[in-house]
Amino acid sequence: MKQHLNVTARQEAQHERNLFAAVLTLRTPDEVRAFFRDLCTPAELEAMADRWAVVECLQRGLPYREIHRVTGVSVTTIGRVARYLAEGNGGYATAVQRLNG
Repeated sequence: MKQHLNVTARQEAQHERNLFAAVLTLRTPDEVRAFFRDLCTPAELEAMADRWAVVECLQRGLPYREIHRVTGVSVTTIGRVARYLAEGNGGYATAVQRLNG
């Protein structure tokens, strides 16, 4: 993360909350897609989509090397996603659970 010399940690936290509140106003996948395409660079969006593809592969029980083969994501990143899926903040798990009904 970059250093903000004139922004406090409290202000940064508020900026983050404001971003998440903005996402919650979006109602359709098309609205979310448009927002993220405006917000993110193509590389950032690709990285997030790749990580989500890894989550889906891990949920299917694929081994890391197979996930790397089908997604092109590094084994290091796959391990990181697996760790957050198992021991992170619960965001991946919540989304997986809700998508699977």
